[in-house]
Amino acid sequence: MDILDEFDVKIIKELEKDGRIAYSTIATNLKISNTMVHQRINRLFEQGIITGIKPILNEKQIGYDWASFTGITLNKDSDSERIIEALKEIPEITECYFVTGSFTLYLKITAKNHEHMRKILYEKIDNIPGIAKTDSMIELGCAFKRNISL
Repeated sequence: MDILDEFDVKIIKELEKDGRIAYSTIATNLKISNTMVHQRINRLFEQGIITGIKPILNEKQIGYDWASFTGITLNKDSDSERIIEALKEIPEITECYFVTGSFTLYLKITAKNHEHMRKILYEKIDNIPGIAKTDSMIELGCAFKRNISL
């Protein structure tokens, strides 16, 4: 049995177009009951398929003109939980992934300018015990970003 049926997919697509859309409008658009929309969305939240509905910020519009993708090598991979907790305390780190290859973790860091980025890297991240080295690539712009296609 598929996790998502055609109505789940249609409801999710309506929410992707406008996360603030009224459930009654979704019901009207899809020609289903308001109750069905509420039940489906609640189930999608309970199953963890939808994890939140929140604004997507344009960082550049609020003064964050720089971003980097930074790989982190740890002294010991067994320290990763403690290091991740320390990284969570740095608000400019917006994403953190476990990866294979040369790094243990891969981060997306957003900063106001190059000096702000330098401070995040050298004064915050490099001072976390257990981090052996960082390697950063500066983001020059996002070609596209999207959810997985349903």
